[in-house]
Amino acid sequence: MIMTRKYTKNSILALVLLSMFSVTPAIANDIYIEQVGDTLDLDITQDGANNVIGTSTTDVNLDGDDMTFAITQTGSTNSIVADIQGNSYTGTWVFTGDSNTVDLSCDSTSGTNCENITLNITATGDSNAFTFDIGDTADADGSSIGFTITGDGNVINSNVDGKSAEIVVSVNNSSSTASGGAASGLLTSSGSGNIVDIDIDGDGDSAGHTVKIDATGGASHYKVTQSGTADNMIDADFAGDDQEVNITQSD
Repeated sequence: MIMTRKYTKNSILALVLLSMFSVTPAIANDIYIEQVGDTLDLDITQDGANNVIGTSTTDVNLDGDDMTFAITQTGSTNSIVADIQGNSYTGTWVFTGDSNTVDLSCDSTSGTNCENITLNITATGDSNAFTFDIGDTADADGSSIGFTITGDGNVINSNVDGKSAEIVVSVNNSSSTASGGAASGLLTSSGSGNIVDIDIDGDGDSAGHTVKIDATGGASHYKVTQSGTADNMIDADFAGDDQEVNITQSD
């Protein structure tokens, strides 16, 4: 006996809607690198969500001098964990998207100095978190680090141990009267305000340490700590309401 199935207009419509709204699981890309050797030139580009460059247990480990390490990530909820050991590092990192995290360590092993570090980070998006530890075991020398951040609820946590460090930060969130920003001393943002926490220690050497901040937007939290035996300079320009600024300098 041959059986036939009768479809009504409504049942056909329901089948079409189920087909239209079926969800395909998102596929993420993972990258893990172990590199030993000088004059590395590494460029990484990732596009999409939930991509990974290293993790806390299986990170990106680059060991060598005169390295160039550039990253471009476009998308949200991406993460980077990278460890650099060696002298003369140049990095250009560009991020577009929300809820991305970056954790970079330079000199996590004693005996390798992070000399002549040039690092420029540009990010457009909200709720991103950037943690940079430069010279965390062995002193760095001549670090030049730049952040250009556009968006709300972002966190910059930068620690530099070394001589003659320069950090330049440009931050712009969406409204000069933003409210509901960061709580004092917390490295998380509860609203549209951004958080910038900079800690530089070690001898300033003949050039001293320099921090420059150009901030537009309200309800943000800025903390700068400088210590060293030479001249230390902070040049800050804030535009917006409800800012919280904490500056400590010591010899």
